[in-house]
Amino acid sequence: MSIGTGASARFEAIREVNSRTPRKFDPPRDDHGKRLRISDFFGINTFDIRKMREKLPKEVFTKLLSTIETGKKLDPEIANTVAHAIKEWALARGVTHFCHWFQPQTGSTAEKHDAFLSLEENGRPVEKFSGSQLIQSEPDASSFPSGGMRTTFEARGYTAWDPSSPVFIMEHTNGKTLCIPSVFLSYHGHSLDEKTALMRSGEILSHKVCELVHLIGDKEIKRVVPTLGIEQEYFLIDRALFSLRPDLVMSGRSLLGGQPPKGQQLEDHYFGSIPGRVQSFMSEMEFELYKLGVPVKTRHNEVAPSQFELAPIFEEANIATDHNQLHMEILRKVATRHNFTVLLHEKPYAGINGSGKHNNWSLMVTCSGPSVDGENLLDPGKTPHENLRFLLILCAFLKGVYKHSGLLRAGVASSGNDHRLGANEAPPAIISVFVGDMLSRILNSIESGTAEQISDAEFIKLGVSRLPEIMRDNTDRNRTSPLAFTGNKFEFRAVGSSASSAFPITLLNAAVTDGISDVMEALKPKLTTAKTINAAILEVIRDVVKETKPIRFEGNNYSEQWVSDAEKRGLLNLKKTPEALAQLLTPAAIAMLTKHGVFSEAEVVSRFHVRIERYIKNMLIEVDTLRSMIETQILPACYSYYGMLASGIGAAKAANMPTPQQESATKLAALIGAVQSKRNSLSVMLSRLESFSNEEEKAKYLSREISLIMTEIRVASDELESLVADDYWPLPKYREMLFIT
Repeated sequence: MSIGTGASARFEAIREVNSRTPRKFDPPRDDHGKRLRISDFFGINTFDIRKMREKLPKEVFTKLLSTIETGKKLDPEIANTVAHAIKEWALARGVTHFCHWFQPQTGSTAEKHDAFLSLEENGRPVEKFSGSQLIQSEPDASSFPSGGMRTTFEARGYTAWDPSSPVFIMEHTNGKTLCIPSVFLSYHGHSLDEKTALMRSGEILSHKVCELVHLIGDKEIKRVVPTLGIEQEYFLIDRALFSLRPDLVMSGRSLLGGQPPKGQQLEDHYFGSIPGRVQSFMSEMEFELYKLGVPVKTRHNEVAPSQFELAPIFEEANIATDHNQLHMEILRKVATRHNFTVLLHEKPYAGINGSGKHNNWSLMVTCSGPSVDGENLLDPGKTPHENLRFLLILCAFLKGVYKHSGLLRAGVASSGNDHRLGANEAPPAIISVFVGDMLSRILNSIESGTAEQISDAEFIKLGVSRLPEIMRDNTDRNRTSPLAFTGNKFEFRAVGSSASSAFPITLLNAAVTDGISDVMEALKPKLTTAKTINAAILEVIRDVVKETKPIRFEGNNYSEQWVSDAEKRGLLNLKKTPEALAQLLTPAAIAMLTKHGVFSEAEVVSRFHVRIERYIKNMLIEVDTLRSMIETQILPACYSYYGMLASGIGAAKAANMPTPQQESATKLAALIGAVQSKRNSLSVMLSRLESFSNEEEKAKYLSREISLIMTEIRVASDELESLVADDYWPLPKYREMLFIT
């Protein structure tokens, strides 16, 4: 039996994978050969607070620290001093270039490198780096997504240093570059990036939270920041096999591929022993992140074969999102060194779990009196008043999510996440909140009036003062919920693994800010009529609990029953990206986002257009890739195999021998015909795209009709894979890609 050229490449790749010697990673050691502790090299490539204190004059350091901690504008007078200190530190570490590192609306990062090199009047070379170069740069903005906020010929754009996120050194094969975390603005001052709105939303949220807690007497609290712990899921695949899959190369997911006999059904991969090659990769990846000051804490096998997770220690949301971008970049770079490719797509393989980016969100006091600094406002307290404050903020969260659930769904919408949301490992497209059994009972008792007109002592009897112990130790987690309270934080589980966390967290911050504003407006008049502050707070909590009851759900979000129940509650079920993104343009969404100063109306509209355009482009890339694979790989392989069968059948008939292959040939011919027919239908359907007058209609058509025919083609092709002899099949199969040895 002859082997097709495509199959030959596949078998050669498998042989190469099996013959590889794992790359060894030798952890760093001191001059005496003793292995260094993580704390010895953590942050060596980061100009952090410790280095600022060490290398800056005291007065300059104090002013810069005030900018970082309070969000005040940077004093221009200290810029040159700071720039000189950063330059000298960077040059001492072998850095030759610097860049403003920013996050355009592409989902990734961008940078333009400039050398420190300058020439003086006499032509003498010298390294220079000024305060103005630190503070601002001007990359070409013409090719970055703007969603219609500017025309193509309007190329001017500005990056501006974000002092709250540490400057860092990125090491490359042949050099090092100083990266300055920055925002990205248009000539007219519009935000063109993900970072600007995130920072705005954090500051606005801080202001509103402080207003609320001051209103109830906690005047020590001066600044509150949203914090994040971002769990990053990902898949690894051998690079040689990846290169033979056009679908993985072009779109990040396998558009074709039959299910192997063994997938994740034995549940033996989750938290299992990490394969040796992967362990070596993880160790080197963590080393690179530690040098950048990224506090990676946890690593483990995830549910699906070849799926893994890393998770960091909590940080301020702005820094956490920057660090997550570094997570993804370092994952890719280090994986290449180990002959792996990282798959960050939300659903790289059909039939097994996809990947998410679980955002653990909380509110941390960062600038206050010594008694409350560092306090998490989502931690249940030790006194009745602290617990009432906790419940008040919890209810403000519920109010914001209830009012703006459609907006939060829009924040996690993408073509990749459409394949994941609602599957058995991911929250559904219906936004709801899980608070746990104990909190539910407390909220229900407040709603029913059980807690009405009670003293502090009686309030303790209600059980609220014991919440810290109960919430931390005895409240279960609901992994099916899009927003689950897990003791002292909310886990926003619906964010996709390839996405930047900046946009969904910006929208979450904004929604909570709006909830807090509503709670304050309800609380102010009650403070003048109620007997005590606690009684006034309790009245507001009761009203919010009643209003937001539909958004609370403690059961299985994957069940069909929940879909019908959610509809009765009036909750949105936005299954596809186009209908979810439309929520950005609702009058309520625009009014809320502009009212709180998170976005201008033009910026909101631009976000919609950028994301709908990206959806269309991603879908068309998948369609073109699928058509190419069918026409140049799948059908030719099937024709060759069918020809071999037909030849064998003909020879058997000529010799008056039995023809057991006849049934297989008949079935094969029918499937080939089905694939050809559906391929032709796909081409006809695609030709209709030009008839749609706007992007929204194109996106809807792609999400429904085109997506459906793509699935039908896949089903037929996957059945062909099960019939065609292995020696003929040109693509690496699931059984070959999924199991790392």
